[in-house]
Amino acid sequence: MNEGGEVTRLLGEIGKGQKDAINDLLPLVYDELHRLARSYFRRERGEHTLQPTALVHEAYIRLVDQRAPLESRGHFMAVAATQMRRILLDYARKHRAARRGGDGQKVMLEDTMAISEQQPVDMILLDAALHKLETLDGSQAQLIELRFFGGLSIEETADIMGVSPATVKRSWSSARAFLHREISGVQRSTAGLS
Repeated sequence: MNEGGEVTRLLGEIGKGQKDAINDLLPLVYDELHRLARSYFRRERGEHTLQPTALVHEAYIRLVDQRAPLESRGHFMAVAATQMRRILLDYARKHRAARRGGDGQKVMLEDTMAISEQQPVDMILLDAALHKLETLDGSQAQLIELRFFGGLSIEETADIMGVSPATVKRSWSSARAFLHREISGVQRSTAGLS
């Protein structure tokens, strides 16, 4: 059985309550989870005190504790990306509260999946924009989760969403433009208040 098939089998066992499968799953997904965590930290501010390994472990704990079934390796990685984003968002909120309204955590939205032109974006503003996008178009919000946060390719995203790669490309462009407008608009309006 290939590694992806083994991951799917173990996820099925975990879903049926077989807790020993959790120990067999981690070695199969650890490197990919760590790669995903490192990609998050390339976008974070340099002095971040949370480390990729800690992010992997916290996300993994949340993943295996959740009740929703995980159907495949791609689905697992998409949910892992969401968990990592939520952990970093919680961390940003705590950090902002500790700084009493400071600048908060910034992430770099870069590379081929860029939402902005390599400008730092406040993680809390990004989350708010994603929630607004979700109320307008849940599939585009899911697309951002899978592509940007999950690091999935267009083809992998299309497979998980059950649409064509061309549909993913069109939606991806539209979703990025929406987030860019939302985040830029908030940053411009708060800059005018300073």
